[in-house]
Amino acid sequence: MNQPTLDLKQISIQLDSPSLRDRMLALVSLRYASPVEALPLIKKVLNDESLQVRSMAVFALGIKPTEESYPILVSLLETDPDYGIRADAAGALGYLGDPQAFQPLVRAFYEDTEWLVRFSAAVSLGNIKDPRAREVLTQALDSDEVVVQQAAISALGEIKSTESVDEILRFAKSEDWLVRQRLAEALGQLESEKSISALKFLAKDNHPQVSAAASISLERLLKASDGTPQR
Repeated sequence: MNQPTLDLKQISIQLDSPSLRDRMLALVSLRYASPVEALPLIKKVLNDESLQVRSMAVFALGIKPTEESYPILVSLLETDPDYGIRADAAGALGYLGDPQAFQPLVRAFYEDTEWLVRFSAAVSLGNIKDPRAREVLTQALDSDEVVVQQAAISALGEIKSTESVDEILRFAKSEDWLVRQRLAEALGQLESEKSISALKFLAKDNHPQVSAAASISLERLLKASDGTPQR
């Protein structure tokens, strides 16, 4: 499918429009632009009066990476007064996959008072796949927010922290089926006998999405242990 021809000058004008819809559509159209083309246009609306526009712009920085994306996102994560934008910045840092983001994300998890920011930081620590994140993620398992626990479980799987299997197995009987599903998915990336045993248990879960996730993960681990190439 051919990409449409972009009129960057017209997009720039549209980003100055008083119409929220026009500005949002202009940002959407930047998906066809190169990161270098998109960056100056994204920067135009990073301080837009609309949080929706700002949020879209921050997300765009993560999927249109340039050398400027990282410092801009770190600055937003550390200084923006709106917690939604800080959470967006944390998420966008995960999209960048830059190992430099490890320290800012860890600081955000420990120091930000908003659970949404801590949640995004935990998710992104998994996305950048830095094994140093194990300590902060295991602490995140004790969060009062269930979604933060879910993010930590998933991220421990992403960083392949097999030494954390014992710590996440306590969620095998969680009342929240989404927690059990995240556990089943994570265990599929943590090759150990305990993971296989837990997945056999979760494969009998009374929630279909949990049992399906566990069955898929179990098949993956059994093939890996047999030396069979994984699908």
